[in-house]
Amino acid sequence: MPSRPPRPPRPAPPASAPTLAEDSLAYTFVTTARLIAEVVAGGTLTEALSALWSARPATPPGVRGAILDLAYGSLRDYGRQDFILGKLLQKPLPEPVQSLLRVALHRLDSRADTAHTIVDQAVTAAATLLGGKFKGVVNGVLRNALRQSADLNRAADADMVAEFRHPPWWIRRLRSQYPDHWRAILAAGNTHPPMALRINRRRASAREVLAAFAAAELPVRELNNGALLLDRPVPVARVPGFAEGLVSVQDAGAQYAARYLDLVDGQRVLDACAAPGGKTSHILETADVALTALDTDAFRARRVSENLERLGLTAEVKTADCRVLSRWWDGRPFDRILADVPCSASGVVRRNPDIKWLRRSDDVARFAAQQAEILDALWQVLAPGGKMLYVTCSVFAEENREQIAAFATRHPDCCRLPIAGQPDCQYLPSTEHDGFFYALLEKAA
Repeated sequence: MPSRPPRPPRPAPPASAPTLAEDSLAYTFVTTARLIAEVVAGGTLTEALSALWSARPATPPGVRGAILDLAYGSLRDYGRQDFILGKLLQKPLPEPVQSLLRVALHRLDSRADTAHTIVDQAVTAAATLLGGKFKGVVNGVLRNALRQSADLNRAADADMVAEFRHPPWWIRRLRSQYPDHWRAILAAGNTHPPMALRINRRRASAREVLAAFAAAELPVRELNNGALLLDRPVPVARVPGFAEGLVSVQDAGAQYAARYLDLVDGQRVLDACAAPGGKTSHILETADVALTALDTDAFRARRVSENLERLGLTAEVKTADCRVLSRWWDGRPFDRILADVPCSASGVVRRNPDIKWLRRSDDVARFAAQQAEILDALWQVLAPGGKMLYVTCSVFAEENREQIAAFATRHPDCCRLPIAGQPDCQYLPSTEHDGFFYALLEKAA
């Protein structure tokens, strides 16, 4: 994918040709190809999906789910698809036809038993794009991909990007920082993420919630930090107790934050980068504290308020950049601060598969500089004897251990407190949780 220049908001993807039935695979192919083309042009999948659903609000849940599954899966496999297409095409085709081939190749890889239908529907989809002039090319490329699949896959397995489905700089960085685990981290980034839930213990007990899941015949198990892990993801509408505020969807790794923050009733607490409010609400479910939740974006701040309302919780929600103290701080120090800072999101890439292709190597340094500014600003509003929990959803050392080591050097009044007997805690993505980093800092009294 090309480097990302500043770009204006893109218009909603144009509607597919009316001849395609909404519940057909061809319709899903066309719609998904347009989404992937948006990402190739430098946009995010979130932006593209938002525009799509705004343009087509009546999309049935089943069709919406099929589009999401194909879009996320195709982006997880992106590096491999382009390698194979490079072997089958003399030069890339214009968008969104090139992305139609990416989507079809992903489908062939994951549903090989329906190859005939996939090729047929991809050709039908191609007939609706760019006047249909690439219909024959799409047919020929996909049939050649099937005929040469063994040779193409062997060649792909010998290519670094095609094998690991991540950009070269990302692979090299992980290989250097995690010599024993880099392959597992990359593999995890290409999988479907787990679905975990958090119990609102102000409204329900674990026993009650587990009984409700058993009655709904949804297999679930409780992890050692109290998170509930579903055997397989389900729509939120099927989650017992969600609408009533008994449970929330939150990754199991994220559920350590409230525990590590060392909360006590009566404290003043700041969640400095709060949206969408998962950790904010977990803090309030854990202890009776006076909590201020900040976010720089007004729309995202509203999501915090909506989550709190669903759960029956109360906090002071403000829209402000936490680094600009004059715009939000009343001068009273906080006993606890949660600094869940913006980061590369390298630990949650399987949930946001476009990120690994949109990020550039120098983005990590840019995030690290922003994180340092946030830490230095928040340290000023932490009370002597207070604690700040630093959190990222990254696995890159520059944003994590190196960041905290540099901060402690700048601030002699900073004491690094152990977490679970370790100086800090780096969770790597696994079948149970995403990748997170935690460091607990105490300000000298």
